[in-house]
Amino acid sequence: MSLLLFGLVALGGAAVVWFALSGVTRLFNPTRTAQDRLRELGSGRKNDSFIEEEVAEGGVEQLAERLGRLAQPTSDEEVGKLRQELQHAGYRNRHAAEVFSGARVGLALILPVVVFPLAINLSLTMAASVLLSMAAGGYYMPLLLVRNNANKRQTRLLSSFPDSLDLLVSSVEAGLGLDAAFRRVAAEMESASPELAHEFQLVNHEISAGVSRVQALRHLAQRTGLDEVRSLVNMLTQAERFGTSVAKSLRIHSKVVRQKRMSKAEEDAAKVSPMLTVVMIIFLLPVLGMVLLGPAAITAYETIVLGV
Repeated sequence: MSLLLFGLVALGGAAVVWFALSGVTRLFNPTRTAQDRLRELGSGRKNDSFIEEEVAEGGVEQLAERLGRLAQPTSDEEVGKLRQELQHAGYRNRHAAEVFSGARVGLALILPVVVFPLAINLSLTMAASVLLSMAAGGYYMPLLLVRNNANKRQTRLLSSFPDSLDLLVSSVEAGLGLDAAFRRVAAEMESASPELAHEFQLVNHEISAGVSRVQALRHLAQRTGLDEVRSLVNMLTQAERFGTSVAKSLRIHSKVVRQKRMSKAEEDAAKVSPMLTVVMIIFLLPVLGMVLLGPAAITAYETIVLGV
């Protein structure tokens, strides 16, 4: 009877985990892009697979929204901060905040259910500790994943940002306007840095849609979360407001960003020596002490204790 109960609980937990992960993966990494949806809407027809996908996506979104209400921030400031953090990680789905909150609640409920059959033979205190640890881990796991993805994405954006500034300077000095220069840089950087090129394309799309250039550039700084991009936006805003030379300002800013990247590389290189020292102290010195003092300790033991 206990074996049958264990099997049913394990099967139910596995099914719940599979459905939750498939739903989160569908929403965080949608298979259809915005261009696909516009093309399908423009054609005026929807095939069966498209309709089934829409129904499944709507059901998962409703489930995520209901679960997300339990962990969703209440104040507008916290909601805005959460959405901005998701944007930094590259999640632009309109239901990203609801799915994130739903994933936290879902994993906090699912992981204890999955681990419960394994902890049923433990003592009450140990089983409660394990279940609470799994619930806390499931609740904070999505937050750690989002922050990790945000840091990786910002690193990728920053690695190609000085090169894109050089291309922007060359385009402006060649006689292109700032909007045309952004389009040119986005086209040239698409193969080297698709994410940065996409951000520049979004700036052009917003300007074409009627958003002011200053506001579109501020949206760029909010989406990336990089200080270098924010300083670029401030510099272009001041250049447009006071009528200064954009090309000269861009060249100075490009030089500053390149120097900051070089300083960051030198700082990371300087950290290698202390880290190696710590590793040597922890791992090498004990082994060296055993090799040097081991024979002497054996000889002293044989002489004093065994009387050999």
